[in-house]
Amino acid sequence: MSISFSRADVTLENWRLHPFSRFSFQNVSEFVPTATIVEPGEPEPASPGIGALAEMTLSDTGGGEISAIGHLERSYGDHFVVMRDGEIIAEWVAGHADPRKPHVVFSISKSVTGLLAGIAAGEGKLDPEAKVPTYVPSMAGSAYANARVRDLLDMTVDLDFDEAYLDAGGAFDRYRRAMLWNPERGDSPPETMEQFLATLATRGGGHGERFYYASPDTDLLGIVVERATGTRYHAYLAEKLWRPMGARGAAYVTVERVGSARAAGGVCVTTRDLARMGQLVLDGGRNRSGEKVVPVEWLRDLHANGDRQAWIDGNFADMFANGRYRSCWYDVGDGRGSFCGVGIHGQWLWADPQSRVVLAKTSSRPDPSDDAATAVEISMLGQIARAYQAR
Repeated sequence: MSISFSRADVTLENWRLHPFSRFSFQNVSEFVPTATIVEPGEPEPASPGIGALAEMTLSDTGGGEISAIGHLERSYGDHFVVMRDGEIIAEWVAGHADPRKPHVVFSISKSVTGLLAGIAAGEGKLDPEAKVPTYVPSMAGSAYANARVRDLLDMTVDLDFDEAYLDAGGAFDRYRRAMLWNPERGDSPPETMEQFLATLATRGGGHGERFYYASPDTDLLGIVVERATGTRYHAYLAEKLWRPMGARGAAYVTVERVGSARAAGGVCVTTRDLARMGQLVLDGGRNRSGEKVVPVEWLRDLHANGDRQAWIDGNFADMFANGRYRSCWYDVGDGRGSFCGVGIHGQWLWADPQSRVVLAKTSSRPDPSDDAATAVEISMLGQIARAYQAR
């Protein structure tokens, strides 16, 4: 599918809207300030093509069947990668997409940030049980005053905030303006991300009791990691995770007016490198040379823990009926040990230990959040992963 608009049609006001997102999600740096994580590195191997995806038929959630390629097309996929043991064994690219360009992965950025927190903890620089103001004193008068870093990691902060992606004048729009993702408004002063986060209040409950999805938690976690390590987010990511992992493509992250990274949603990477991150986690935190990148203890905890009751009582329980959330990653709860990272507009990173495959999908779905589309994607990715077990 070709793009039927000009670059001049895409602005800061509409860059996240369809159809402009088919261009902007691979060119975020043209609309929002960014900090470079890495430049392109070692050349990528040639594409293996769509491989087994060409003949794969999936059971559709509404009855009947659909081809794997048909699903990728109908779900506004941009790029899809199947990886096993570090090798790309199948790849599909939409006609309008450029697989060499970093694609914004939205909330899979949270999973990236969770790994950085694990690395910092492994270095003895970050204590997950410490209170947030230990690292960011400006949060002392906010909802985060008595929250632990662990509450940021597990989304168990009692926060009065609604994740209203299409908000055009309320708190979420103000949040978007603080991160420089929305145009400024003349009726309110500009503020930094940290200043915005410091104004948030609680709902009146307790921290650590209930999963409540709120992106500000992970943006604050990114600031915590910066303060704990004394290194800016993009630089720490490059040094401790992205280069050691074996990334090959360019990568960057959006930043706000004083340089704080959008740790909850602004990471932009190639789909192939996204798959490599999933492979790293699947391999217990070691890169393809066997070198430790993420502490194995952190990943063991990620897979084994996560408060099941907090998930059941939380606001995403229907997404994964048997799931959990730990350190910014989802446990799918499918009995196979599968885990994933998820981003709005159809970004997915799915790993199935039994099939030994990692599935990475970047997309430009028009709706940021769509429960029905999410349920379909969970079904399709699970089927694709299982199909590779016998191959």
